[in-house]
Amino acid sequence: MTTTLGAESEQRRDDLRDFLRSRRARLSPQDVGLPTSGRRRTPGLRREEVASLAGIGLTWYTWLEQGRRITVTTSILDAVSSALRLNDDEQAHLYRLAGHTPAPVPRRAARSSVPRLPEHVVSLVEEWTPGPAYVLDRYWRYLHGNAAVEVLFGEVPKLHSCLDGFVTRQGPHRALPEWESMAPSLVAEFRSDAARYPDDTGFAAIIRRLSEHSPAFARLWAQQEVRDTALGEKVVEHPRGGRLVFQRTTVQIADHPDLRVVLLLPQPGTGTRQRLRSLLPHSAAD
Repeated sequence: MTTTLGAESEQRRDDLRDFLRSRRARLSPQDVGLPTSGRRRTPGLRREEVASLAGIGLTWYTWLEQGRRITVTTSILDAVSSALRLNDDEQAHLYRLAGHTPAPVPRRAARSSVPRLPEHVVSLVEEWTPGPAYVLDRYWRYLHGNAAVEVLFGEVPKLHSCLDGFVTRQGPHRALPEWESMAPSLVAEFRSDAARYPDDTGFAAIIRRLSEHSPAFARLWAQQEVRDTALGEKVVEHPRGGRLVFQRTTVQIADHPDLRVVLLLPQPGTGTRQRLRSLLPHSAAD
């Protein structure tokens, strides 16, 4: 894949120049296995050394560092990243400055046991009260929810999957009157997420189990629909609160990419906020 520098803003090309110079300046010849010869006027590697380590021409690398209007491929960016010893975050930043979408970072397969939740993630969920909020893992398994979630759905067992409604309407799915209309979107979103982990056999096991036990899931999965969105609507039918309508926002935690926090915000004009507060214990509603 290629892109041409110059189509983007002057500022981004300036940022690319400054970033590459700073990464080059922080390395010494010893850091990359090169011999030291003579005294250097400036710290860090020379341009010709970076070009040699990356296996590209000196003129071309100079133009890249200067932000010239040149064609840049992802393979060249990978080579420069390797030469400059960039970490994953820095390599993704280089991709963006050069006009490319960062390549997905390979991730290890998650363990089947309950992952340990960072305290700041738990705090985010709890502080969202009186709004409902909960945490899912990469397989969409439930890990933690606040008091508002328990009021809406009852006690949700750990590792309960958001897709289990295809197999049974017991548990939290019994409160979702629009499950059938939501199902196609859920399957399309799950397909998009599964594609992020091509080497994780856990997804294949989930898909196989659901397909064997749910003709509806098997039919939707065979349609090959894909949807990548963090926004949506969630409707809950509560025995005391009636029909509650929420705006759903899913937040992925950058430092913990296997975790996602689902935040439910009462839909304005539906009376959901007032009725939800009346259902919560006074300590949680305040």
